Amino acid sequence: MRPAGRSSQERLWSRPVKVQDKKVIAIEYTLKDDDGQLLDTSEGRAPLVYLHGAGNIVPGLEKALDGAEVGQTVDVTVPSGEGYGSYDESNIRNVPVRKLPEKRPALGALLQLQTEAGPRLALVKALRGDYVTLDFNHPLAGKTLHFNVKVVEVRDPTEEELAHGHAHGAGGAH
Repeated sequence: MRPAGRSSQERLWSRPVKVQDKKVIAIEYTLKDDDGQLLDTSEGRAPLVYLHGAGNIVPGLEKALDGAEVGQTVDVTVPSGEGYGSYDESNIRNVPVRKLPEKRPALGALLQLQTEAGPRLALVKALRGDYVTLDFNHPLAGKTLHFNVKVVEVRDPTEEELAHGHAHGAGGAH
Protein backbone atom coordinates (compact mmCIF):
# COMPACT_ATOMS: atom_id res chain seq x y z
CA MET A 1 0.00 0.00 0.00
CA ARG A 2 1.26 3.46 -0.91
CA PRO A 3 1.77 6.01 1.88
CA ALA A 4 -0.56 8.99 2.05
CA GLY A 5 0.52 12.11 0.20
CA ARG A 6 2.27 12.44 -3.12
CA SER A 7 5.22 10.37 -4.29
CA SER A 8 8.62 11.96 -4.82
CA GLN A 9 8.04 11.65 -8.60
CA GLU A 10 4.75 13.55 -8.31
CA ARG A 11 6.38 16.23 -6.13
CA LEU A 12 9.19 16.62 -8.70
CA TRP A 13 6.76 17.27 -11.54
CA SER A 14 4.62 19.64 -9.53
CA ARG A 15 7.51 21.97 -8.61
CA PRO A 16 7.23 25.36 -10.29
CA VAL A 17 9.72 25.76 -13.13
CA LYS A 18 11.62 29.03 -12.82
CA VAL A 19 13.62 31.17 -15.20
CA GLN A 20 17.31 30.75 -14.45
CA ASP A 21 20.69 30.71 -16.19
CA LYS A 22 21.31 27.92 -18.68
CA LYS A 23 17.60 27.31 -19.29
CA VAL A 24 15.77 27.85 -22.58
CA ILE A 25 12.93 30.30 -22.03
CA ALA A 26 9.92 31.04 -24.24
CA ILE A 27 8.14 34.36 -23.69
CA GLU A 28 5.23 36.27 -25.14
CA TYR A 29 5.85 40.00 -24.96
CA THR A 30 4.75 43.50 -25.80
CA LEU A 31 7.27 46.36 -25.96
CA LYS A 32 6.26 50.03 -25.75
CA ASP A 33 8.09 53.33 -25.45
CA ASP A 34 7.56 56.11 -22.87
CA ASP A 35 4.59 57.45 -24.87
CA GLY A 36 2.89 54.04 -24.87
CA GLN A 37 3.58 53.54 -28.57
CA LEU A 38 3.86 49.88 -29.55
CA LEU A 39 7.42 49.11 -30.69
CA ASP A 40 7.24 45.31 -30.96
CA THR A 41 5.10 42.36 -29.93
CA SER A 42 5.03 38.60 -30.25
CA GLU A 43 1.23 38.70 -30.62
CA GLY A 44 0.22 36.70 -33.67
CA ARG A 45 3.66 35.03 -33.82
CA ALA A 46 5.45 32.24 -32.02
CA PRO A 47 6.88 33.16 -28.61
CA LEU A 48 10.43 34.50 -28.45
CA VAL A 49 12.78 31.68 -27.40
CA TYR A 50 16.20 32.42 -25.88
CA LEU A 51 18.92 30.95 -23.65
CA HIS A 52 18.75 32.71 -20.29
CA GLY A 53 22.05 34.10 -19.01
CA ALA A 54 23.70 34.09 -22.45
CA GLY A 55 23.03 37.74 -23.31
CA ASN A 56 20.44 36.88 -25.98
CA ILE A 57 18.04 39.62 -24.78
CA VAL A 58 18.65 43.07 -23.29
CA PRO A 59 20.24 42.86 -19.83
CA GLY A 60 17.48 44.73 -17.97
CA LEU A 61 14.78 42.37 -19.22
CA GLU A 62 16.89 39.28 -18.55
CA LYS A 63 17.52 40.44 -14.98
CA ALA A 64 13.80 41.15 -14.41
CA LEU A 65 12.79 37.68 -15.62
CA ASP A 66 15.28 35.84 -13.40
CA GLY A 67 13.28 33.65 -11.02
CA ALA A 68 9.92 34.12 -12.79
CA GLU A 69 7.74 31.02 -13.09
CA VAL A 70 5.94 29.55 -16.10
CA GLY A 71 2.62 31.36 -16.47
CA GLN A 72 3.84 34.46 -14.61
CA THR A 73 3.48 37.89 -16.21
CA VAL A 74 6.18 40.47 -15.57
CA ASP A 75 5.97 44.22 -16.25
CA VAL A 76 9.38 45.86 -16.38
CA THR A 77 10.75 49.25 -17.31
CA VAL A 78 14.25 49.01 -18.76
CA PRO A 79 16.35 52.20 -18.86
CA SER A 80 18.50 52.71 -21.97
CA GLY A 81 21.67 51.70 -20.09
CA GLU A 82 20.20 48.24 -19.50
CA GLY A 83 18.57 48.10 -22.94
CA TYR A 84 20.22 49.15 -26.18
CA GLY A 85 22.51 51.74 -24.63
CA SER A 86 22.67 55.50 -24.85
CA TYR A 87 22.32 57.33 -28.12
CA ASP A 88 25.86 58.18 -29.23
CA GLU A 89 26.42 61.07 -31.67
CA SER A 90 29.82 59.59 -32.58
CA ASN A 91 27.94 56.73 -34.29
CA ILE A 92 26.77 59.12 -37.01
CA ARG A 93 29.01 59.20 -40.05
CA ASN A 94 29.14 60.96 -43.42
CA VAL A 95 30.10 58.37 -46.01
CA PRO A 96 30.75 58.73 -49.74
CA VAL A 97 27.88 57.15 -51.67
CA ARG A 98 30.45 55.33 -53.85
CA LYS A 99 31.40 53.21 -50.80
CA LEU A 100 27.87 51.88 -50.39
CA PRO A 101 26.56 48.75 -52.11
CA GLU A 102 23.37 50.66 -52.99
CA LYS A 103 24.28 53.82 -54.94
CA ARG A 104 21.11 55.80 -54.17
CA PRO A 105 19.72 54.63 -50.83
CA ALA A 106 16.35 56.04 -49.78
CA LEU A 107 16.09 58.44 -46.86
CA GLY A 108 15.07 56.40 -43.78
CA ALA A 109 16.29 53.10 -45.26
CA LEU A 110 18.11 50.58 -43.09
CA LEU A 111 21.29 49.34 -44.76
CA GLN A 112 23.22 46.19 -43.86
CA LEU A 113 26.86 47.19 -44.23
CA GLN A 114 30.12 45.32 -43.83
CA THR A 115 32.45 47.38 -41.61
CA GLU A 116 35.86 46.77 -40.04
CA ALA A 117 33.96 45.69 -36.90
CA GLY A 118 31.80 43.25 -38.91
CA PRO A 119 28.26 43.56 -40.29
CA ARG A 120 26.26 46.54 -38.96
CA LEU A 121 22.90 48.13 -39.61
CA ALA A 122 22.81 51.82 -40.45
CA LEU A 123 19.88 54.20 -40.86
CA VAL A 124 20.07 56.65 -43.76
CA LYS A 125 19.54 60.06 -42.10
CA ALA A 126 20.42 62.42 -44.94
CA LEU A 127 21.53 62.53 -48.57
CA ARG A 128 23.78 65.40 -49.69
CA GLY A 129 25.32 65.24 -53.13
CA ASP A 130 27.91 62.47 -53.15
CA TYR A 131 27.58 61.81 -49.40
CA VAL A 132 25.10 60.04 -47.20
CA THR A 133 24.71 60.51 -43.44
CA LEU A 134 24.44 57.15 -41.69
CA ASP A 135 23.36 56.50 -38.10
CA PHE A 136 24.91 53.31 -36.68
CA ASN A 137 23.07 53.55 -33.32
CA HIS A 138 20.55 50.81 -32.60
CA PRO A 139 17.06 52.18 -33.44
CA LEU A 140 16.10 51.82 -29.74
CA ALA A 141 19.31 53.36 -28.35
CA GLY A 142 18.59 56.06 -25.77
CA LYS A 143 15.03 54.87 -25.22
CA THR A 144 13.43 53.60 -22.03
CA LEU A 145 11.72 50.30 -22.83
CA HIS A 146 8.47 49.12 -21.25
CA PHE A 147 7.95 45.35 -21.47
CA ASN A 148 4.93 43.25 -20.58
CA VAL A 149 6.15 39.64 -20.66
CA LYS A 150 4.52 36.28 -19.98
CA VAL A 151 6.78 33.27 -19.38
CA VAL A 152 5.25 30.40 -21.38
CA GLU A 153 7.95 27.72 -21.19
CA VAL A 154 11.15 26.86 -19.35
CA ARG A 155 13.21 23.85 -20.43
CA ASP A 156 16.71 22.45 -20.26
CA PRO A 157 18.89 23.32 -23.26
CA THR A 158 20.43 20.75 -25.56
CA GLU A 159 24.22 20.35 -25.52
CA GLU A 160 24.30 22.05 -28.94
CA GLU A 161 22.32 25.06 -27.65
CA LEU A 162 24.73 25.42 -24.72
CA ALA A 163 27.74 25.17 -27.05
CA HIS A 164 26.28 27.74 -29.47
CA GLY A 165 25.09 30.09 -26.71
CA HIS A 166 21.52 30.41 -28.00
CA ALA A 167 18.27 28.46 -28.36
CA HIS A 168 17.45 26.47 -31.48
CA GLY A 169 14.11 25.44 -32.87
CA ALA A 170 10.83 27.31 -33.27
CA GLY A 171 11.29 30.95 -32.29
CA GLY A 172 14.97 30.46 -31.37
CA ALA A 173 18.00 31.72 -33.23
CA HIS A 174 19.95 29.33 -35.46
